[in-house]
Amino acid sequence: MTMSRPVADPRELRLLEAARAGDGDAFGLLVEPHRRELHAHCYRMLASLHDADDALQDTLLRAWRGLPRFEGRSSLRTWLYAIATNACLKTAARRPTRMLPLDACAPATVGETPGRPVTESVWIEPYPDECLGPDAQYEQREAVELAFVAALQHLPPLQRAVLLLRQVLGFSARETAAALETSVVGVNSALQRARKAVDERLPAQSQQATLRTLGDETVRDLVRRYAQAMANADVDAVVALLVEDATWSMPPLATWYRGLGAIRVFLDEHPLRQRWRHVPTSANGQPALLCYMWDGEAGVFRVEALDVLTIADARIAAIDAFRDPAVHPSFGHPLELAAQERGSVFARVDRSLQTDAQETCAS
Repeated sequence: MTMSRPVADPRELRLLEAARAGDGDAFGLLVEPHRRELHAHCYRMLASLHDADDALQDTLLRAWRGLPRFEGRSSLRTWLYAIATNACLKTAARRPTRMLPLDACAPATVGETPGRPVTESVWIEPYPDECLGPDAQYEQREAVELAFVAALQHLPPLQRAVLLLRQVLGFSARETAAALETSVVGVNSALQRARKAVDERLPAQSQQATLRTLGDETVRDLVRRYAQAMANADVDAVVALLVEDATWSMPPLATWYRGLGAIRVFLDEHPLRQRWRHVPTSANGQPALLCYMWDGEAGVFRVEALDVLTIADARIAAIDAFRDPAVHPSFGHPLELAAQERGSVFARVDRSLQTDAQETCAS
């Protein structure tokens, strides 16, 4: 049986013809509707915002150069995804596997001092929700959640690609086999193994399901109480917001803590000895906060971490505090805040986030 030729939009056909004739503007218009989703796909493959930026640019360059060979046997979208996936596979072959600290080592003991940073390139990076766009659907946000992205990184790159193409993007087995230059039998086998491995690592309920059940107001209130407790250096209030076996990690440090006792001592001896201010944002489809620490010499608050919160039963199950300075500018907020009233800054930025989606991703 032969695959039928996809029916293209007349406008797409005109742009395609112009792009083949060397019109760069037409090519830009042709690929623009696919940029965001291609970028998110590259992030899922590589677990790095910066590697995703590079992979997307590589994809578009390869697509521009390859237009004369595009015969329309598949849709433009399918063709672009095939290019992007193979670009990511080449990158993955040159990079160490990314992970979260929880996958790298055992939790620290109570009172253990955080250790030295491990090379940043081994860690998963957070993904700004603005990169998904204001109209991102439930499934798109679910497919960038930290737990899912972390589970993907335990797969061999080819299995990762198969799972994403088949399960997230809805490619057929034949389309996937064509994109990866393998057999349908090989695709089906890889998918079976990948599903089993990922399912074993995922929680029973996704963050999107949890957030939808709790409702926006409950989630906002939880995030606000967490920020206020941290700003007040109120360790009891922070701990009261956590589940019993909560975890706290802070890449690029490999050290992480599990349980209320260990987290309480860590907070008392380290972060809560500083002054903090927080700006709400979102990352990986989850609530997040940019955390600014007081710099007495400069007289300003400087961004120190991005806390991504994982929520369970109206409490916080995990705080992943990303401390790599390279990831903070991608969230579109200033890297310094003036020394003014803490609460007013949180409220003002919170309102602005509800009305203005910032474009902070690669163009």
